[in-house]
Amino acid sequence: MLASEYIYVRQLKVLQKKLLSQTLFYNVQANTYDEAHRRLAYLKDVIENKGGHRIFYQDGVPLEREKDLQILYRLVWFGTPSDVTTEANDGRGPVDFKISRRAHDQALVEMKLAKNSKLERNLEKQVPIYQAASDAKRAIKAIIFFTKSEEQRVTGILDKLGILGHRDIVLIDARADNKPSGSRA
Repeated sequence: MLASEYIYVRQLKVLQKKLLSQTLFYNVQANTYDEAHRRLAYLKDVIENKGGHRIFYQDGVPLEREKDLQILYRLVWFGTPSDVTTEANDGRGPVDFKISRRAHDQALVEMKLAKNSKLERNLEKQVPIYQAASDAKRAIKAIIFFTKSEEQRVTGILDKLGILGHRDIVLIDARADNKPSGSRA
């Protein structure tokens, strides 16, 4: 069995079953935009506060792959009435996620690494192009960082673009150096 199969499939199936049986996580009545935000907030909480950041590390070194974050986000969409399409391409390039229920209820989610050399340009231009091609009124951008310097870089870019603190920009802290165990905090 591949390590990724164990991590992404078997372990997360256990998590999904617990969420289904013990919480209202999959009982979503909101629109796709609100649902996308809720599920991203849940994933962010797991990564930042519940040890989920460890999935991005091998022998203490961050793997820093956008694809890993995309796989994890896709896995939190179990039991949804929404259609979750990955790499949806409506004519101007593939967006990471297109969440829809009907033609008039669509939201896009784009994932980025903070170290991406084209991050500023992507934040400014890429998603609006995808929105126009998909007729999606709303889009969320998730940015994951693994070091303090990446965090500073991304907050500087967001500040420059005037979108620092915007609800549709979700920063995910996957640093390992700022998550001590409770006994060492």
